[in-house]
Amino acid sequence: MVCNVLEYLERAEKLYPDKLVFGDESGQLTYRQLGRAARRMGSRLAEQGAYREPVTVLIDKDVNTLAAFMGIVYSGCFYVPVDKTLPIERIRTILSVVNPAYLIVKKEDEQLGRELEKEKLLFLEEMFQEPVNWLGYPKPEQKEAVKVPERQWEEAKESGNCCYKEKEENLPLLTKIRERHLDTNPLYMIFTSGSTGVPKGVLISHRSVIDMAEQFTNVFQFSSEEVFANQAPFDFDVSVKDIYLTIRNGASMYIVPKSMFVMPKKLAGFFNEKKITTIIWAASALGVAASFRILEKEAPRYLKKIMFSGEVLPMKVLHYWQKHVRDSIYVNLYGPTEITCNCTYYIVDREFSQDQVLPIGKAFPNTEILLFNEENRLAEPGEQGEICVRGSSLALGYYKNKEETEKAFCQNPLHEDYLDMIYRTGDMGYINDRGELVFAARKDHQIKHMGHRIELLEVEASVNAVEEVEKCCCMYDDILGKILLFYQAEKEMEKEIISQLHNKLPKYMCPNVFYRLDKIPENNHGKIDRQRLKQKYMENNK
Repeated sequence: MVCNVLEYLERAEKLYPDKLVFGDESGQLTYRQLGRAARRMGSRLAEQGAYREPVTVLIDKDVNTLAAFMGIVYSGCFYVPVDKTLPIERIRTILSVVNPAYLIVKKEDEQLGRELEKEKLLFLEEMFQEPVNWLGYPKPEQKEAVKVPERQWEEAKESGNCCYKEKEENLPLLTKIRERHLDTNPLYMIFTSGSTGVPKGVLISHRSVIDMAEQFTNVFQFSSEEVFANQAPFDFDVSVKDIYLTIRNGASMYIVPKSMFVMPKKLAGFFNEKKITTIIWAASALGVAASFRILEKEAPRYLKKIMFSGEVLPMKVLHYWQKHVRDSIYVNLYGPTEITCNCTYYIVDREFSQDQVLPIGKAFPNTEILLFNEENRLAEPGEQGEICVRGSSLALGYYKNKEETEKAFCQNPLHEDYLDMIYRTGDMGYINDRGELVFAARKDHQIKHMGHRIELLEVEASVNAVEEVEKCCCMYDDILGKILLFYQAEKEMEKEIISQLHNKLPKYMCPNVFYRLDKIPENNHGKIDRQRLKQKYMENNK
């Protein structure tokens, strides 16, 4: 029984020591290199006394950041990735919640680090530096040995000027830490995107990630032959699947350079050069690739699994990918951060029209989905209910936020016989006539307009079916009683949208106010930033 994600790493390190585990634009790590670097860093952190405490990392999208995560886990602590490009006040807000034992930054970010946590600052490069005794000048018996970088150690070995190398890791200390480990210990904390304006730290245990990795591997038959292309930033839970499915299966993962989402036409070439077999991306990233029509000159030749989540994938985006990458399975994944990435999946097995919405399918093994109606009873087939989740995937709650934790994580209302926790997602869903779970809307996206209960998601799906519309977002102005439509397109499309919607939707569901935008704002995770849209609307309509 696996109790610690490091068991995945150590198993792969023994089986595939010289195989690439992570690669980025400027470097790569083999399993042996990753293991050694992580234990080295874990030793240094542990020697400073922290245990089961949060350690914040100002992240870059590179292999060193991933090695830092593993190093923190070796120390018995849990890591908190924070995007260093966030506004500094946002970072300070997060740090005030976390109160980390240490803040780890790169030397190049020293100034930012000192502004944030001067007393708790550690440098990534120093955590990885291998301690070496140099026996040229001075000699050990004359003066304490000088620590030098790996390059100088290699030069010293060649010249014969060195006598021995210190142990690179404090194995007895790491062994003691491992002996104390429980699978319910925290592994990482990811902060919500803050769509409500208040960031919440979602705390995830080893057990939950192990459950996710095992279920994904079994359902989708992952193996050591997989080559993943990581798109999501490391403070977004979509990336958790890339990281741990890679390590769990002794596979390889390449980090897609950010520049390729500015100029996506190079993506297909990247897929083929790296022989990418699997992508688990945010739906918005697939949409960017489709909007630039990157697959028309060169199609990925090795890609066999295309998975997407985060938001509803417009059907025209799915159709574009299906047209150009035919020998691949397409999987719609659903689940919030609080249930460790995903709790349901749907393998696309039939054709859909442009204005239909993909089901979110069925629960992963070892997970149960319950739909509760407004009376807190199980919804009937076809009846909408709040999607609630039970199983090992549930988070440990919101860090230092008992009130919000108790609202979302609560006793199963079906009984009071024993502790049986569920997570209330705040999403509405229903079972269709095929027995598939269908996402209907966020609770807060359901409105009452002109006496009718309306799901704004349904309106958005119909607008997204309009060919020239790249993406859209619907909101409701309670004061004016109007449905607002924000849409991204190269030209004004109001007449065309109205014309098409009148053939699909009842008149009371059609938007009343239209706003064309060159670019709909997105948050750091590539999702539509509804909070920012709402704020701009309110500012313009004071």
